[in-house]
Amino acid sequence: MVQVRTLRLLKPLDSYAKDVAAKPYDVVNYEEARAIAQANPLSFLRVEKSEIDLPPDMPTDSEAVLDRGRKNLDQFVKDGIFCRDEEPCFYVYRQRLGSHEQYGLVAGIHVADYEAGRLKKHEFTRADKELERTKHIARINAQTGPVFVIYRSSPVINDVVAKTAAGEPLYTFTADDGVSHAAWRIDGKALNELLVGEFIAAGVAYIADGHHRAAAAAAVARMKREGNLEHRGDEAYNYILSVLFPHDQLKIMDYNRVVKDLNGLTEAAFLDRLAGNFAVEKGFSAKSPSESHTFGMYLNGNWYRLALKDVAAGGNDAVASLDVSILQNTVLEPILGIHDPRADRRIDFVGGIRGMIELERLVDSGLAAVAFSLYPTSLDELMSVADAAAVMPPKSTWFEPKLRSGLFVHLLD
Repeated sequence: MVQVRTLRLLKPLDSYAKDVAAKPYDVVNYEEARAIAQANPLSFLRVEKSEIDLPPDMPTDSEAVLDRGRKNLDQFVKDGIFCRDEEPCFYVYRQRLGSHEQYGLVAGIHVADYEAGRLKKHEFTRADKELERTKHIARINAQTGPVFVIYRSSPVINDVVAKTAAGEPLYTFTADDGVSHAAWRIDGKALNELLVGEFIAAGVAYIADGHHRAAAAAAVARMKREGNLEHRGDEAYNYILSVLFPHDQLKIMDYNRVVKDLNGLTEAAFLDRLAGNFAVEKGFSAKSPSESHTFGMYLNGNWYRLALKDVAAGGNDAVASLDVSILQNTVLEPILGIHDPRADRRIDFVGGIRGMIELERLVDSGLAAVAFSLYPTSLDELMSVADAAAVMPPKSTWFEPKLRSGLFVHLLD
């Protein structure tokens, strides 16, 4: 079972929601975030990425940075930008990008579900990033951004969400990236109890994005639990701020790769090595593959289609059969010498939202020697990997649209 519950959230007043809502802290760099906050002082980046208020050489987990984040949140509350709910409740949160819509339930998931593997992971976390976020949550005494969670679609939950979203939203706005956001409060004890029961029946849920947030929230909960002699298990710190989406509303985009050099090979030698595992066709006008086990490749101004000769590569193994694994195991490691894509500085990753034009730009500018476009990992593949208690290679999934930070804040007391 997965234990979800209503939360008494800190939220921006509806009239400030658009100004407060910010991109996740880890998708904008210091310069980008600072420019955003200078143009919009209400941006929640001033809490989530508070180093932008300080000199650029300040470590992101320094006492000064953490203190500034807490000070900025306190000031937002003092100025009446944020207000805390009188009573705990669920919210429906809708995102719309073009014709695509997804409706999530804003709720808390008990850390016991994370620790027991019922809130399933599909990625490793980096120790340094996890520690940084742990320090942030502990000092702010709040989870400032939600974890993006998937559950297998339920007609009962879908019906409650749809009926709620048929009413007037608390707010609706379109952000600068074209994504529309809206939220509704779910009122009524009976409805809330129904939702809790449905998630218990569902058994498991899956982290789509926010593995470091989830790990940090659990770490802070352990610290608070150890320091609380009267710990009961229902305190606010025991719950991970989450937005839960049904699996059939979500879309995973491609997550592509660029490599800075050909590992000492000439172009001809590199193409010859590729031919051992792939049918290599020059002049791939589509640029992006339309099926699994095929890849696009941009090299020296030309697009190639790479079709895997042995389509049974990886067999029934949930991880080895992924296209990201096949590319790693047949090209990146044995030919280009990328043994650890998490640490190797010769490889970089490009989310599909940036398109094929970004792959071309990186190669044409000389910043990369070769680029690979991949067919997106499917939700079924993600859930199969998580169900097998396995992990995907790094940068296997790119979800779009991404959750905005600042719209829902979970205080830990």
